[in-house]
Amino acid sequence: MLAFIARENERAINFINKYLVIYWSNIFMSTVNQLVRKPRKKKVTKSGVPALDSCPQKRGVCTRVYTTTPKKPNSALRKVARVRLTNAAEVTTYIGGEGHNLQEHSVILIRGGRVKDLPGVRYHTVRGALDTVGVDGRMQGRSKYGTKKPKK
Repeated sequence: MLAFIARENERAINFINKYLVIYWSNIFMSTVNQLVRKPRKKKVTKSGVPALDSCPQKRGVCTRVYTTTPKKPNSALRKVARVRLTNAAEVTTYIGGEGHNLQEHSVILIRGGRVKDLPGVRYHTVRGALDTVGVDGRMQGRSKYGTKKPKK
């Protein structure tokens, strides 16, 4: 008798589980007709560097070269430049490395890459390109700072 009750209980539980699965799957899945009426939308990703227009670099002219302070908890004087690009966009770009020769009307090349502690700075200047000189006395990571190989 106990075996019969256990078997009936198991059947009842399986029956309930089967219909629960169908019920829950209908809540989350779209029908074919729904998808025909209104297809799925592609997720649109916003560019982190819109002024580059899908280019690897852009040329621009410095309109202002100045220093600015970073967000908390950092403290420094970060060198930045305001640049008018060839597509007429005006952006703020970070000047990496120790020392620079940039001033107003310098022609520079910019690339993407934000500076986390400077709000609104989404671009870096390319050192060693156009009017920007490379970093003097740099021995390691020279390619990132436009420094030539030192003579022996």
